[in-house]
Amino acid sequence: MIKDAKYIISSPDVKDCPQSGLPEYAFIGRSNVGKSSLINMICHNPKLAKTSQKPGKTLLINHFLVTTTPPQPSPQGREKGTSQAWHLVDLPGYGYAQAGQKQREALKRMIERYCLLREQLVCLFVLIDCRHEPQKIDLEFINWLGENGVPFAIVFTKGDKLGRMRLKENVEAYKNRLLEEWEELPPVFVTSSETGLGGEELTNYIEQINENLANEKA
Repeated sequence: MIKDAKYIISSPDVKDCPQSGLPEYAFIGRSNVGKSSLINMICHNPKLAKTSQKPGKTLLINHFLVTTTPPQPSPQGREKGTSQAWHLVDLPGYGYAQAGQKQREALKRMIERYCLLREQLVCLFVLIDCRHEPQKIDLEFINWLGENGVPFAIVFTKGDKLGRMRLKENVEAYKNRLLEEWEELPPVFVTSSETGLGGEELTNYIEQINENLANEKA
């Protein structure tokens, strides 16, 4: 369970990011996909990441320090884990049509440099609005991640905006579209910042990876 999350720094380039050595989990998606709202939901802090109805608000690499509480002791009195600390990273959205060509190219370089050069990056969560059919810009970005060996997972947002059956159909259709080019799919999560859907699954996934990383170092 996330105990605390606080803003650390905003950086214009990967070389300016914190050198803490902590594992890093970044969130990215097309503008207005609900990225900030999802971050606030999983961190249980509605004011952590700035939300806006205006797309393209996030223009820097924003770092947050997250700490989690250890699991409750077992009946035998032994804890099954320890507290964890990691960075949550809010990346600029891509595909913001209202931005000028120069700004779009600058953001593209920033995102690509972070994805390729950030050694602490453990997983990039690519956010997809569940209401829409697969968009070319998302598919191209996902394929680019695969071609460059960037570890990622797919997070469908705004799951409360569709009925249960329609939501399931849209997610399955998206997965089938990806399987036209991918032999194996990355992890997939379905979320809603309004209802909390998928929040626990997402944080459990992160904490399990952190535990695996800690065991590898032990």
